[in-house]
Amino acid sequence: MTEPVAPDPNPEATAAMMAKVRRMMLIAGLTTALGIGALLVVIGYRLFKSEGSVVTTATTATLPKGARILSTAVAGDRLVLTLDVGGATEIRTFDAKTLKPTGTLKFAQEP
Repeated sequence: MTEPVAPDPNPEATAAMMAKVRRMMLIAGLTTALGIGALLVVIGYRLFKSEGSVVTTATTATLPKGARILSTAVAGDRLVLTLDVGGATEIRTFDAKTLKPTGTLKFAQEP
């Protein structure tokens, strides 16, 4: 048996098909470029809007002799310690990022 031979496509149909393929390739290329551009924008935004890497610090806070820590809490960007110093209550605050003391509040009873 003989195989049927496909006729050669006419030049106009070939040109139309090539134009369609070029148009589809252009659309695919533009879509890819748009996606990569959006990805770069998101990465750049996160790099410039981040607070940077977290720096770990080792700090030793000294307490008065006989003091006890009653409670600890975090309030915003502050670390709050409630202390019992010889029967009197004292609150000390520290910066949460640098652990530097920011304030002391002492409570005393009226005589």
